[in-house]
Amino acid sequence: MKPIIKKSLIALVAVTLAGGGFYWYRSSVAQSPEQRYKLQAIEKGDLTQTVSANGTLNPVVLVNVGTQVSGTVTRLYVDFNDKVVKGQPLLELDRSLLAAQARQSAANIGNIAATLDLARASEARMKTLFEQEYVSRQELEQAVQTRRSAEAQLAQARAAADKDQVNLNYTTIRSPVSGIVVDRVVDLGQTVAASLQTPTLIKIAQDLSEMRIDSSFAEADIGKIKTGQKVRFTVDAFPNRTFSGEVQQIRLNPTTLQNVVTYNVRVSLENSEQILLPGMTAYVSIGVAKRDDILMVPNAALRFKPAEADTKTADKPAQSGAPAGGEQKRPGEGKGKKRDTSSGTVYVIDGNELKPVTIQLGITDNRTTEVVGGDLKPGDKVVVGENVANASGKPSSVGMRLF
Repeated sequence: MKPIIKKSLIALVAVTLAGGGFYWYRSSVAQSPEQRYKLQAIEKGDLTQTVSANGTLNPVVLVNVGTQVSGTVTRLYVDFNDKVVKGQPLLELDRSLLAAQARQSAANIGNIAATLDLARASEARMKTLFEQEYVSRQELEQAVQTRRSAEAQLAQARAAADKDQVNLNYTTIRSPVSGIVVDRVVDLGQTVAASLQTPTLIKIAQDLSEMRIDSSFAEADIGKIKTGQKVRFTVDAFPNRTFSGEVQQIRLNPTTLQNVVTYNVRVSLENSEQILLPGMTAYVSIGVAKRDDILMVPNAALRFKPAEADTKTADKPAQSGAPAGGEQKRPGEGKGKKRDTSSGTVYVIDGNELKPVTIQLGITDNRTTEVVGGDLKPGDKVVVGENVANASGKPSSVGMRLF
């Protein structure tokens, strides 16, 4: 047994030494800057700076159809998504009470008309008697006044009858525009009451081939947005498709929520396919600045800090103006900063060491940033991250953080 144990120990030591040597070899190779760091070449290209926000798709004209009289819904002629034309009946209310009121007004007209006939006959008789000097002028004038009063009462009764007839006609609610029913908030048998505020019964979108987006942009971005600018947006229903529109209006009325000021920007768009529906959330992006054939640096390079850097230096931001590179920012976040005069620091490999290079920055699209000054030229490679941990065991400042 002892020779076997001795051979096992020798084999274990050999394996341990071989593994250590292999690990040392790998570590030595990993310390090579070209192997250790991720590099990316600086290129020229076109760059567009955008501002983003969320918005809601709405029809250009959305009509809330209400009622001017109270009653119980007795008939429904339309439902959701039905196409309607102007003047088409949508629903009917119970007309029993209003019909009775209209008949009463018509009977009142007949009664006053008979009184008027009697007053006119009395006036004519009084004129004849006055000419023959059988009655006084006062009696004649009284007959004339009675006839005029009867005429006024008849006009009043006819106006009341017209009003009752109009109210009776209001029991049949018709479409004020041609369009499509997007909402119906009443059911058969439901009682609606017309009070100080007219209740909404049905909502009709006049035309869904043209729509609008109402979006809220932060006050830091609103100065860059102009009427007529092209807009690109996406919706969750079609995540792989991009739609286009145009800035139609910038509302001057601000909205303040938790000390954050936003402005409503209305975007007009064509919806010829009618696949965009009212109420969809739109993710709007507006191009506010563009540069052609410029030198660009990845934002990941501007964020990179070597692990060996001094702690105090590492705590400082990598740049003053450009946003964090490839990360997608939420609408309205981190915008409005003046970037034309900002500066940043990138690292290049100089021999076996990293060399910091300070550059002047311009506009950014949140992935790459314009280089307006510095010692970089097309083809230079900058560090955008590390492949392995530092020899000291400190993790890279760019990469996945473990939680």
